[in-house]
Amino acid sequence: MTSKVIGIDLGASNIRAGLVVNGKIIRYTKAKLPTNKTYQNVLDLIFQCIDEIIEPEVVAIGIGVPSIVERNSGIVYNVQNIPQWQEVPLKDILQQRYSCQVAVNNDANCFALGEYLYGTGKNYTNFIGITIGTGVGGGIINNGKLLIDVNCGSGEFGEMLYLDSKYENYCSGMFFTLKYSTTAEEVFHQAQNGNTDAIAICNEFGHHLGKLIYSIVAAFDPEVILLGGSIASGYALYQSAIYEELAKFPYPLIINRLKIICTATADIQILGAAALYFNNNH
Repeated sequence: MTSKVIGIDLGASNIRAGLVVNGKIIRYTKAKLPTNKTYQNVLDLIFQCIDEIIEPEVVAIGIGVPSIVERNSGIVYNVQNIPQWQEVPLKDILQQRYSCQVAVNNDANCFALGEYLYGTGKNYTNFIGITIGTGVGGGIINNGKLLIDVNCGSGEFGEMLYLDSKYENYCSGMFFTLKYSTTAEEVFHQAQNGNTDAIAICNEFGHHLGKLIYSIVAAFDPEVILLGGSIASGYALYQSAIYEELAKFPYPLIINRLKIICTATADIQILGAAALYFNNNH
């Protein structure tokens, strides 16, 4: 019998969930998170999403969260953008409510795992998946496996110190908000219409992101950097600036072999969250 698994992506502003069969989402739902995110109302919205798509044959639930996770217990800590979620026994809560297996992991790890099993990453065995949206996260596929670390926290590239703060403030949507009081979407739109100021902002952003990728390449030497998240949609607007930074790398052969690719698979983080079940059991 084909396994039915629910995958959930807990984002900064939305919860997205899908019923996954054979790497395909056959039912989908979404809920907007309130501005005032309390401990309980976020849980209630997760329950609501699951209840809308669950079927009796569902064998497991996988969920990606923007936080670190105690791997065995499934307790999540210090969830980004949900201040009241400092320590949540999410695995136990969902297992008790739905009486099925539950797997919890970092959302960027879900992105990388989803890409490896179902997306562009299935053609590669060593790559870094970077999600660029409200923040910056990363997942590491090494020798065909999701890197097993202690707290599901490897790949938190956005938290590395950079300039006066950290990379996340320069390599995510925060860059456009904090420095220019606008959104990436608006800047990309104007740049595509030839606005020179917007083009310059994209170029500046690309140089910051290029420096982050430079550091990642120095640490991991991957075959591929896979970009996902809302900011990846504007890749063509800042691609050249990234490569201007990478041209400074001391080993040109590494950069010549490196591929930077944007995800081509919709809802890959939902698929990756569902894939936690298969990754843990097979």
